Amino acid sequence: MIQIDTSEDKLHEECGVFGIFGSPDASTLTALGLHALQHRGQEGAGIVTFDGEKFHGVRRPGLVGDHFNKTEVIDRLLGSNAIGHVRYSTTGNSILKNIQPLYADLSSGGFACAHNGNLTNASILRDSLVKDGAIFQSTSDTETILQLVAKSSRQQTVDKLIDALFKIQGAYSLVILTNKKLIGVRDPYGIRPLVLGDLNGAPVLTSETCALDIIGAKYVRDVEHGEIIIISEDGMESIKPFPKVQARPCIFERIYFSRPDSIVGGKTVYTYRKNLGQELAKENHIDADVIIPVPDSGVPAALGYSQESKIPFELGIIRNHYVGRTFIEPSQSIRQFGVKLKHNANSSYIKNKKVILIDDSIVRGTTAKKIIKMVYDAGAKEVHLGIACPPIKHPDFYGIDTPDYNELIAAKSSLEEINNIIGSKSIFFLSLEGTYKAMGYEKRDNETPQFTDHCFTGDYPTSLLDREQGTVSKQFSLLSEKN
Repeated sequence: MIQIDTSEDKLHEECGVFGIFGSPDASTLTALGLHALQHRGQEGAGIVTFDGEKFHGVRRPGLVGDHFNKTEVIDRLLGSNAIGHVRYSTTGNSILKNIQPLYADLSSGGFACAHNGNLTNASILRDSLVKDGAIFQSTSDTETILQLVAKSSRQQTVDKLIDALFKIQGAYSLVILTNKKLIGVRDPYGIRPLVLGDLNGAPVLTSETCALDIIGAKYVRDVEHGEIIIISEDGMESIKPFPKVQARPCIFERIYFSRPDSIVGGKTVYTYRKNLGQELAKENHIDADVIIPVPDSGVPAALGYSQESKIPFELGIIRNHYVGRTFIEPSQSIRQFGVKLKHNANSSYIKNKKVILIDDSIVRGTTAKKIIKMVYDAGAKEVHLGIACPPIKHPDFYGIDTPDYNELIAAKSSLEEINNIIGSKSIFFLSLEGTYKAMGYEKRDNETPQFTDHCFTGDYPTSLLDREQGTVSKQFSLLSEKN
């Protein structure tokens, strides 16, 4: 079995979370919410519910629709309170024990946790916990949070949680279900997203507003950076236990990860992405006949580029939406055709044309090389590649699956060298200043940046303790089990 998926050269978000409190259809609504968040993780999905007496859980590898569209599964998930999770693994292998929500019985009662993000000191904390006698059942950094909560000497669950939060570093949004409460947590910088909604009086916590839309819930507000929201039958409470810092949400939520119809910062993500294309056109004037997006992620930016430059927009590359993440090839001899499993040139709009391809990002460059060759093979005179964000020169440690530094093509190669590698006539990137303009700012505030943008700048907002101490790559042995 060979991975032939052009998405392998894209950035991947680690996961999406969803929680609802006080709805008779909690499990069904959670499954629907996870469907809307499927783009944030395709390797596993899980739901945990509470019926007033017992917790119920189902965790499965694969897509939400593979398991949670069955009546017999939903019927097992009893209760009016629920949390759910979709996963793409960055920390911990893709095994059943790493699929969330994770659950533990604490002295204060049941505790289920779904986590979006990545802790930058998880390995250090884990080593310390193991030495103290903790027993881990997964390789997920989420279990580190559970162990810290369990170890706290405080009496109340929320106090135990706060104890744990002051020990962890990195990026995280959490939804937590206990016997009496639904809890939402966003890290001090607000790197990973979390929003609050309402469905006929039932509070909802989730990663994006698109998950509210699918169930007919109203968007209330973003959970603030460093905020803990506690929902119970007594109502809703907000506490902010962390020292106050400037919010720095991840800029890639707007550039790439969030669904185009989700609302972030008062605007649809689609709007930001069109703005990125417009700014790219303002900065780069290329003589061309047609603007063609690399589907699907490059479409909004290509529309923006076309509108600003007055160069016609065409769907010159057609994507096959019915190809999964894996494909069994009949022989090694057709490996070279792998790119056509998902993309094929619409040659009548390419032949004898000077083409500008627009994409949202470039990581390793392997997919760009294949697509550029495909466009040239379809008869293009010239192929230029425009990237609607700055060069990605630094890896991420906050829940985005990025390659190591030496695999990032923009980190090790000049523009001329990238051209030679991928075969384009030219390649051009949006500037950092243009990126911030597209987000609605005059410029980047270098003293207190408005976003977490370390992939472009190397400016990491938190310490990277595991990385600094060389413990980040340590692996742990686990019992191998079949699902």
